[in-house]
Amino acid sequence: METSETEAVASLRHRHAELEAQLHAEYARPRPDDMTLKRLKLEKLYVKEQIDHERLH
Repeated sequence: METSETEAVASLRHRHAELEAQLHAEYARPRPDDMTLKRLKLEKLYVKEQIDHERLH
């Protein structure tokens, strides 16, 4: 079971990094879209909470 938890955390960390890259790309645009930024930030926070939850259990 430990392996699947490790794989789950690795998958979540990968998704977190993808979201971070998307945020940087959006900020690099001449006129970043506020709604897109908000959505990406919220999703990134949700993924971070999932990572923390997986690590504690």
